[in-house]
Amino acid sequence: MAGRIPRQFIDDLLARADIVDIVDSRVPLKKAGKNYQACCPFHNEKSPSFTVSQDKQFYHCFGCGEHGNAISFLMEFDRLDFVDAIEELANHCGVEVVREENNASPAEQKRQHEVYQQKQDDYELMNQISGFYQHQLKVAVDKDVAVNYLKGRGLSGEVVKRFGIGYISDAWDGMMKSYSRNGAANQQLVDLGMAIQGDKNRPYDRFRGRIMFPIRDKRGRVIGFGGRVLGDEKPKYLNSPETRIYHKGHELYGLFEAKQANKSLERLVVVEGYMDVVALAQHGVDYAVASLGTATTSEQLQTMFRTVKEVICCYDGDRAGRDAAWRAMENALPLIRDGFSLKFVFVPDGEDPDSLIRKQGQQAFEKFLDEAMPLSKFLFDKFLEDNPVNSMEEKVALIDKLQPYIHKLPDSILKSVIIEEMASHFGVTSEKRLLELQKINANPIKKSVRKNTKITPVRLAIALLLEHPHIVKSLGDISALKPLTIAGVDLLTQLLELCQQNPEIKTAQLLEYFRDTAQGKQLAKLMCWQHHIEAEAAEDVFLDSIEKLLNNFVEQRAEFLLQKARTGQMSQQEKQELQAILNA
Repeated sequence: MAGRIPRQFIDDLLARADIVDIVDSRVPLKKAGKNYQACCPFHNEKSPSFTVSQDKQFYHCFGCGEHGNAISFLMEFDRLDFVDAIEELANHCGVEVVREENNASPAEQKRQHEVYQQKQDDYELMNQISGFYQHQLKVAVDKDVAVNYLKGRGLSGEVVKRFGIGYISDAWDGMMKSYSRNGAANQQLVDLGMAIQGDKNRPYDRFRGRIMFPIRDKRGRVIGFGGRVLGDEKPKYLNSPETRIYHKGHELYGLFEAKQANKSLERLVVVEGYMDVVALAQHGVDYAVASLGTATTSEQLQTMFRTVKEVICCYDGDRAGRDAAWRAMENALPLIRDGFSLKFVFVPDGEDPDSLIRKQGQQAFEKFLDEAMPLSKFLFDKFLEDNPVNSMEEKVALIDKLQPYIHKLPDSILKSVIIEEMASHFGVTSEKRLLELQKINANPIKKSVRKNTKITPVRLAIALLLEHPHIVKSLGDISALKPLTIAGVDLLTQLLELCQQNPEIKTAQLLEYFRDTAQGKQLAKLMCWQHHIEAEAAEDVFLDSIEKLLNNFVEQRAEFLLQKARTGQMSQQEKQELQAILNA
């Protein structure tokens, strides 16, 4: 449905949802007083500094500064945009997203509606086709060929069901017979990569005679397919093309299934194919993903590092596998922070993860993963392999070649380790050059510094109002605040008006009004301010802060009027105003 999501719906959704449930389903929380704690999912730490408040419906990390409400958490943790986060939260709460008419032109509204509805239809159709392929695995005339193939690969019925694996017979219209209804339906199938436009405008099945692997997005929606032949025909694997709902460089096969199987993932292993992912899951390694026929992209790596702290690339040991590993490393360099690691392991010649785990079993394979090569060693060894050094000049030249790669790394322990390793290898003579590189490659590190926030009546009033929006009920007319020229009063009056207009508003809802604004950033800082005012005293301190603001204004106004009186420039109205102030 087109149109904006109404503010009221967002408020109601935040009121209905419990941020503790949302976070705990992804990051296990422990009770700590009246709040909940965990090690922060957004940076590496040994002691928990990530706090979730059930009362405020707000989370904050005192280590890295990440904060927000349930919507913010879904956006950051699940890598969703705002609308998808709303839809995910609505789905969690069992409600439908409501939309309102927007201010766009009728033509634009129509276009928006069509785009939105088209995508919903696409998801529904792809889900139906996935169900069709799964059904064919049970009823197709030649189903035994497919079933025997899967059994021969050691797959159980349970794992086949978990991954939604299906089958399509070798016919030109196996799928089209069920889903080709009219010209529009045919075009949709072509647009989604499920059919190819043939002669005389007659589409035919893209996938024929193949085991079918549905590709799911982060929300579990089917967005594409991979198909594997049963024999030796080429290509062995056929993948969905890019479509309006499928962008292979952003997705990872098996990530949804891995998150479903593991409430708290610790690591992900990247393999090259669908069957590798499924075979590893069959043998207990249910945290494998595949990069869908592309070099592991920056977007895919970002998604993985949002989910786990350790990523292991498991590739073939041939030239192609090592080249793929190198491209993954290049894409990962800007993303590596302390506590996060990218490692590499290469299967022996003639093997792949599927065959290796079937031969050796889960325990041996996981030991194989445990011994994976760290990024620093892979980088260093690869450069030495490609750039043999036999002289000091060649050593210095190699250091210069390494510089662009080192510079991509954020300042971190890893970066220091690489530079120290280079110094050790190249000797003392090159160490001076390396120290120079250290300075050149130094990037400013953003540190979370707990500064003491200066206590002012405005800041204190805002902070207390954020935490306890109901205290606005003790305040009457706020019009007297509007003439004040004190910094922050405008924001305070906005908050007061919102709270008066919405008497039952909660902290999370209040902050949502200021999402992606400069005021929102200010409010988030104050939300995390340790002012040490107990809840029982909040209302009294709040009213006292408002009174101080008004008194401050009165004092400033009186001083202004007295100054005018000294110069003899007062109007009659100003004289009356000054008299009233002095007599008060």
